[in-house]
Amino acid sequence: MTPDSLAPPHSLEGLRARLSTAVAIPVTPFEESGAVDWDNHAALVARLVGHGVEVVTANGNTGEFYTLTAAEARRAVESTLRAVDGAAEVMAGVGLDIESAVTGARHAREAGAGSLMVHQPVHPYRSAEGWIAYHRAIADAVPELGVVLYVRDPQIDGAQIRELAAHSPNVIGVKYAVPDPVRFACVARDAGLHRFAWLAGLAELSAPGYWAVGATGFTSGLVNVVPRLSAALLAALRAGDFARAMRVWETVRPFEELRAADSSADNVSVVKEALAQLGLAGRTVRPPSRVLPDPVRTRISELIARWTAEGWL
Repeated sequence: MTPDSLAPPHSLEGLRARLSTAVAIPVTPFEESGAVDWDNHAALVARLVGHGVEVVTANGNTGEFYTLTAAEARRAVESTLRAVDGAAEVMAGVGLDIESAVTGARHAREAGAGSLMVHQPVHPYRSAEGWIAYHRAIADAVPELGVVLYVRDPQIDGAQIRELAAHSPNVIGVKYAVPDPVRFACVARDAGLHRFAWLAGLAELSAPGYWAVGATGFTSGLVNVVPRLSAALLAALRAGDFARAMRVWETVRPFEELRAADSSADNVSVVKEALAQLGLAGRTVRPPSRVLPDPVRTRISELIARWTAEGWL
């Protein structure tokens, strides 16, 4: 049996197609006290949907998943579902130990989410067999939900993904966040290029290169700030207009490079600072993230002024 012949159940086919888009990873806004600002959370998600976002991931990395309590993570899923109100697919992020991930997955199912994104396991010692077993336990606990793997480890290969999907047919997508398009091209083809929705998991900067070798969607934190830019990049890539895509890419590049600097230390802080300057949310983050120093905040102000002048905001 070839990798592409391992088709998921029919009911998941439509979901796999819907994931071929710009997948938004919303922030989790905090009050100055550090508590979650749930009213603002709902408003930010509603803004995304109002700009045409088709898939929203509750509890992604841009949402500071690893700083949230289990109760906060559950409420983030519920808040997202209410704010979306059926107008977009809600993908719930789960992870950590297997019991926590399965509990989160079952809660997401009961709350009404249609899919999961399983965070890369954080255990320092990972075998190929253990990686498969971890994801299989989560996927098999909620066979009704589509499951997207978050792959950040270059040691994960196509054969492992293919074996997992053979056991768990509801594994229908891969968010690939290894910064190596050649590796991605090989993994996607070895796993099954047409068997999965392949998402460029390093956001807009990686999207054109990964799209050229098989990706059909990308994840985005920028969409929280300038949804028109993410939409323009998606439209150009779908049209095969790489010249247009790269013009948008150049506009996005300075912001995304701020997020990627110092091994992505300020990934979330940059997004929240931009939202704060636009009057959409506070800049508070939880440790180990930080509020940005003044020079970086000034650079973000310059980018916002540029985007405003160019009509993106």
